[in-house]
Amino acid sequence: MSDLDKAYQTQMQNISKKTGKSLEELTAIVQGSGLTKHGEIRDMLKRELGLGHGDANALVHFALRSDGTRAAQEKGMSATDVLDEIYAGPKAHMRPIHDKLMDAIDKFGEFEIAPRRAISACAERSNSL
Repeated sequence: MSDLDKAYQTQMQNISKKTGKSLEELTAIVQGSGLTKHGEIRDMLKRELGLGHGDANALVHFALRSDGTRAAQEKGMSATDVLDEIYAGPKAHMRPIHDKLMDAIDKFGEFEIAPRRAISACAERSNSL
């Protein structure tokens, strides 16, 4: 297990301890909320459970299984498959730029790679500023 995986596991355990609820109970709260947008769910968790922004955000991804890696895996795709899809067609010329940038970033040390086909998280954050 990588250090990032351990850190994520610790964060989820800490969220459970803070709230006094199991991850299954927390997932049920998210799914039973009737909310569908990431930001709305995150804000509800902050308000209702007193979670900080980072913990609420992580819990939304956990409950919705929406982090890049798990979302791709559930579709039977690898991170490379997602990148191939992102950089298909008119964006194909941009793939070498991406690969070169990732090679440079990789030199900083271990980190999570979570390619996504949409930028909703970025757009959502900029709308809340």
